[in-house]
Amino acid sequence: MEEQMTTASNQAGMRADLGSVSNEEKRRLAVLQGAQRARQKQSLDLQRERILSQRTSNPARRAALEAALKDIEAQIATLN
Repeated sequence: MEEQMTTASNQAGMRADLGSVSNEEKRRLAVLQGAQRARQKQSLDLQRERILSQRTSNPARRAALEAALKDIEAQIATLN
């Protein structure tokens, strides 16, 4: 499925270079991009929840989890 979206996205991108993208193709590409962003955000949200649910007394592990959480939250912020 993701490969099909990438192919469709690439094809639409090539047509955009030619200036022959129809409104329907533009709409379809926008829908595909929106769905991709939604899946990416859902994945990041799940990663964030997993990190928040982990408990550790090891300071090095805690620092690694905090760094990962900060990175994930930054990625989420760029999607919004």
